Amino acid sequence: MPREARLLLDGAYYHVLTRGNDKKNLFRKQKDYKYFLQVVRAYLKKFKVGIVHYCIMNNHVHLLVCSHKAADLPKFMQGILQVYAAHFRKQYNATGFVFQNRYKSFLIEKESYLLECGRYIGRNPLRAGVVAKLEDYPWSSYFFYAKGCPDDIITVDDPEYLARGKTPKARQEFYRRYLEEPRPYDGIIDKEFLI
Repeated sequence: MPREARLLLDGAYYHVLTRGNDKKNLFRKQKDYKYFLQVVRAYLKKFKVGIVHYCIMNNHVHLLVCSHKAADLPKFMQGILQVYAAHFRKQYNATGFVFQNRYKSFLIEKESYLLECGRYIGRNPLRAGVVAKLEDYPWSSYFFYAKGCPDDIITVDDPEYLARGKTPKARQEFYRRYLEEPRPYDGIIDKEFLI
């Protein structure tokens, strides 16, 4: 049975996620997270794709991506996943698939959902119980939005975030409060993504 074709649009936003094969860890050491981000940086330069939000968990990755050129999104994802899989196999003397199936991508049809999707992505470490406070988790876009720290992985500003205050300080304060508040449907969404 052939794979269902992805809907790819120029200038569209996508929530992209991928996870380790059989939900196994993709990142075992800090150097693995750093290497993955290094690969993402390199491929951002090669393809017309931008990152709006991200969170790298031990066994899965969430990216909120803007496909400036639609055809580049699959090439971008293929490149970073192949390069990282080769690195993982070499580092850990592993064989077989590193990532489970192909990555999932969900078209974000309304720009107003961007910040909500970014919130979902950013709260992953809290929901997973990895940290008690988001500022204790370094592998996400949290510090860019909540603290104003430079992050060269973020190459597209979230327009919904920019609309949340007249000053960077006001936007950062809004974002911190926005992410700290749990919502009952977060668990429902987790089940949908099968994380």
